[in-house]
Order: sequence, then structure tokens, then C-alpha cells
Amino acid sequence: MIAVARAREGTARRLQFLRAWSARIGLAVFLFVVGVAFLGPHFAPYSPSAEPGIPFSTPSKAYPLGIDYVGEDVLSRVLSGGRTVIIFGALATLLAYAVGGAIGLLAGYSRTLVDPVLMRAMDVLLAFPPILFLLVVATTPSGQGHVALVSAIAIIHLPSIARIVRTAALETSVRGYVEAAVARGDRTHVILRREILPNIWGPVMADAGPRFTVSILLVAAVNFLGLGPAPPTADWALMISENRIGITINPWAVVAPALLIAALTVSLNVVADAVAHSLGKSVDVETLRR
Repeated sequence: MIAVARAREGTARRLQFLRAWSARIGLAVFLFVVGVAFLGPHFAPYSPSAEPGIPFSTPSKAYPLGIDYVGEDVLSRVLSGGRTVIIFGALATLLAYAVGGAIGLLAGYSRTLVDPVLMRAMDVLLAFPPILFLLVVATTPSGQGHVALVSAIAIIHLPSIARIVRTAALETSVRGYVEAAVARGDRTHVILRREILPNIWGPVMADAGPRFTVSILLVAAVNFLGLGPAPPTADWALMISENRIGITINPWAVVAPALLIAALTVSLNVVADAVAHSLGKSVDVETLRR
């Protein structure tokens, strides 16, 4: 019974962020956009690569959002074009936190030469302008692939994530429970996993929402420039780039995918901020980055 009560208490604590009306709205919008991205292809009236109409035809009963620049149904492409942006953005963010978080934990907990060596390596990565680095990788012959794109975005995030986690780990490593674990003879990986990592979720969550948003926007930027999926692949960012020449004729070919990307990023930030505040450990992320 005690275990059940603790489990319920933990669940209630994790869902505490839903008490804020903004968090509930943000979560609803986020789930809606994700649902459109992953379930939409099953409800698309046409194949995203089919050309059933006249280019840039305005909305009609048969084509609720009109036709795009080559005669494809805009609604079908909108329903089929969100997965790449979300999946690649999520993979890049998770990879960046896995590597950058490990670097930050080691640097923050270690009081040896490991700390300055790791941080100077992160400083080297900071010297490269993010967008320029991403475009250079995307335009190389070996960089035109999903793995290269995800890896490049993760590398862009590494230095700031490592700094945030390092600062949080530094503050936590001097707490009494960490010193008690050291006195017990616990190994380093046990201390990092059991004592430090669970107590720095606030700073991590405060940074995770904006970080995921940046990943999504970077993926969208690469796709918009035509360096990601090639036509006729359905992709929200690619749709904006392809149809901007006819925005005055059928604006929905640009507005619909743009609204979905905007709704995804804004709602994600709202939810992440609410989760960070509900943990009671929200911090000034910009301070941690310095």
C-alpha cells in the first residue's frame, strides 16, 4: 500500500504542471500538431505526390486547401509532411543531451584536469557559427543524409548543454547527500546517476523546450533551403519554400505548413516552461550558460 501511495504521489507531482491553463492549452496544441504529423497520412485524401489539379488552384470542395505549384493537393501534403521535422528535431536534441549531458556531468563533478579539458573542447565548438556549420555540413557530398543532419544539429547544441549541466552539477556536487554518498564509497557513475542527475532536472527541463524548438527550426531551415528531403517528398518547410512564389494566388500552400511549425514550437516552449516551474527548480538558463 505504501508503494502504491508513493507511486500515486509521484504521478500527481509529475502532472502538477497541468494546473496552469496555459500548460493545458499548450499540451493540447502540441498533441494536435504531433497527431497531424503522425496520423495525418492515414487521412490524406490523395497521395502526397499525386497531381490531381491545376497548379495554384484556390480552395474548393474537392481540395479544401487548394493545389500547390505542381498540381498536388495541399491538404494531403500538409497531413503527410510533418514527421521529418519532428523526428529529426527530436533525435538531434536527444543525441545532444546524451553526449552533452555526460560531458557536463563529468566536468561538473570532477575536480581534476578533466573539467578544463572538456570545457576547452566545448569552447572550440562554440567558435563555429551554428548556421554556417550546419550549411557547410549539409552541402558536402557526405552531409546530404539524415544521419549527417541529425549529428550536425546535435554538435551545435553540445557546448551550451554541457555548460548548463556542468554548472548545475557543480552546485549539486557540494550538497550533503552527495558528500554522504562519497563517504559511503559509492562509485562515480552511481553518484552521478542516483544523487546528481535526479536533482538537476529543473535546469535541464528549463532548457529542453527551447532546445527542441531550435532543433526543429534548424531542420526546417535546412529543408527550406532545399538541402534536406528532395521533391516530391512532403515536408512542411519544403512546402513553404516551394510555394512561396504563388503565395498571393493560393496562400494556404504556405500558410498551412507555416502555422503548424509555429504552433509546434510555441506550444512546446509553453509546456516545457510549465514542467520546469512545476519541478520547483527553475533557474535562469542564460546564467548557467555563462
